[in-house]
Amino acid sequence: MEFINLVLIGPILEMAEYPAFFLEVVFGGLMSGVMYSLVALGFVLIFKASGVFNFAQGVFALFAALTLVGLMTGTMPFSLDKVLPELPAWLAIIATFIVMIGLAIAVERIVLRPLVNQDHIIMFMSTIGLAFVLEGLGDTIWGSEVKALDVGIPSGSFMVGEIQIQVFDLWAAGIAAFLVVVLAVFFQSTRTGRALRAVADDHQAALSVGIPLKNIWIIVWSVAGLVALVAGIMWGSKSGVQFSLSLIALKALPVLILGGFTSVPGAIVGGLIIGVGEKVAEVYWGPLVNGAIENWFAYVVALVFLLFRPQGLFGDKIIERV
Repeated sequence: MEFINLVLIGPILEMAEYPAFFLEVVFGGLMSGVMYSLVALGFVLIFKASGVFNFAQGVFALFAALTLVGLMTGTMPFSLDKVLPELPAWLAIIATFIVMIGLAIAVERIVLRPLVNQDHIIMFMSTIGLAFVLEGLGDTIWGSEVKALDVGIPSGSFMVGEIQIQVFDLWAAGIAAFLVVVLAVFFQSTRTGRALRAVADDHQAALSVGIPLKNIWIIVWSVAGLVALVAGIMWGSKSGVQFSLSLIALKALPVLILGGFTSVPGAIVGGLIIGVGEKVAEVYWGPLVNGAIENWFAYVVALVFLLFRPQGLFGDKIIERV
């Protein structure tokens, strides 16, 4: 009985006693969840088009952020002593997106095209190798020190009643919501989006009806590069552009397990659940175990989902015929 009071009743009473603080914790969790969702969106796009989990998506976000900082600061690749003209933020973002499209084309030509119709595990292993190559390339080109990134997103905070709200978090939420709407319309209402879903279902069948597989993969990896660029901007603006940014791919795993690997809205919902859950757990249950719940809470939730609903909240139901 004492254990139940300590673990369950105590934190619940604390939430009820300080509702404004609880709402502030929840709101902070929602904003963290939005940031996780931005990364998870890139995973969903690649998985929907190829059925392959792209382990390199987190490094894509890092590479995009490094390139953007280099263009904005006028840093010349491979040499930190020489500088190029500093580009304004809007022009640097456009140039970085062009770089990401070029990267998508290179990935399709060098990595994907030779592996058409291979087992998915082979393609998955290739994305692990791609992640290490891109991370090393980014380190070689731009250097490994932490870099500040400022693209003009407003900062500061304001109060709503007794709740403090960060302006940057609202911008991140708005950008994520806009991306979800655009991607949902793209997949459901455009010819290219329907072709992407067809390729994901069956490569050979898609080729037989005239869908150019190589073009589809270039498109989807380019879109994933755009999502990675947005995620890199958000994470880099918030915590600086550093190589630990690539590790957010690991936090996106529980998000995808919860939301479903094939669902764009699921990536958002899963991210919000993970973000709120880990913040609330850290604040209210963390002191009971000396903290650090935030580091592993998401993976425990993901394990529970794998036991009872492995396809996730919005994923396609897994049916095995024998």
